[in-house]
Amino acid sequence: MGEAIKGLLVPFIGTSLGAAAVLFWKNGAGKRVAGFLSDAAAGIMAAAAVFSLLLPAMEQTEAAGGMPWLSACAGFALGVGFLALWDRFSQRSARRGAVAHSTRMLVLSVCLHNIPEGMAVGAAYAALLSGPGTVTAMSAFALSLGIALQNLPEGAIISLPLHAAGVGRGRAFLYGVLSGASEPVAGALTVLLARFAVPALPWLLCFAAGAMAYVTGFELLPDTLRERPLFGTLLVLFGFALMTGMDVLLG
Repeated sequence: MGEAIKGLLVPFIGTSLGAAAVLFWKNGAGKRVAGFLSDAAAGIMAAAAVFSLLLPAMEQTEAAGGMPWLSACAGFALGVGFLALWDRFSQRSARRGAVAHSTRMLVLSVCLHNIPEGMAVGAAYAALLSGPGTVTAMSAFALSLGIALQNLPEGAIISLPLHAAGVGRGRAFLYGVLSGASEPVAGALTVLLARFAVPALPWLLCFAAGAMAYVTGFELLPDTLRERPLFGTLLVLFGFALMTGMDVLLG
């Protein structure tokens, strides 16, 4: 059990290390760097939605004898709809002087994205704890480490734009760390409730993919195309290629 606890915490450590980038942020860098990070984040999130969430969900559904297109379409639509409703509500309740709306949306999207990732790690360790099988301690840890490496840019994507928007370094770092807290919690619950949680994992993966697609399409890409049409687009493509390469190498 101790090995499982350590494995569940590894992705959270990855997010925290990424968020720690804000502690070394130079004030002269300004909001321009935060904008560049948001551009790269759009590409990273688009690739993660497809390769880290939708495709694995469809494979899991097909392996279980279900209909991959149903979970993909329905879960994706639910994720988009949830974020759209939350977006409308948050716009109504926004106050003058609050942190940028797009940054709040990004924080929520990353939190939702981390839940099915945490469940995936939890499912691996639940299979390990259940006895001899296809999952070994090394393979479970490799999955945990791979997700941790993917989480490094996510922590920075949260903390750096927050600091550029006027939030202090300490609070920006804390928000970045908290954005990854949903991951070990979801993983621990999956280990404890594996019998009930694992069958719902494909739907949660698709739900998170829809949430990330909404933030990418409605919050990040419009700013990129309006403010940095050429260089920003190149950064989006770079982020997409980076996340795709990481998924292939670590998947």
